[in-house]
Amino acid sequence: MRIQIYVEALKDDLSAAAAAGDEQVANAAARLVAVLDPALRLRLLDLLGEAARELGDALPEGRVEVRLTGPDPELVYIEDAPSAAPPAADDAFSARITLRLPDGLKAGIEAAAAREGVSANSWIVSALGRAVQPRRGKVGNRLTGFGQS
Repeated sequence: MRIQIYVEALKDDLSAAAAAGDEQVANAAARLVAVLDPALRLRLLDLLGEAARELGDALPEGRVEVRLTGPDPELVYIEDAPSAAPPAADDAFSARITLRLPDGLKAGIEAAAAREGVSANSWIVSALGRAVQPRRGKVGNRLTGFGQS
């Protein structure tokens, strides 16, 4: 995606808004427009990163990453490795745990289980299984480091 198009559009919008003022306002806006390019690009990349994180969280498997290829970012779907095989029959449900939950959370679990057509116990086992599986590459929603163009 070409991010520069959006940066230029935002700069044009600022210049158009400043045109409604006097010459002093127009000069101040022109100085702002000249230095805003890097800040606008960074904010748009932050927005794309947040959107990729939210999309990835909504996917049952896989994730979405923002990759920089030259000056323009690219959204890429990364498919996670297939999940581990279900536990062996002799290992299935051999452990027992007592868990105390707030009434509201219990009701939410029961509602989610009903939507998926499974028992609350099965839903909890499935949710816990997903929570303990490592998600490669999904550490946070921020990219840190240095780049050079």
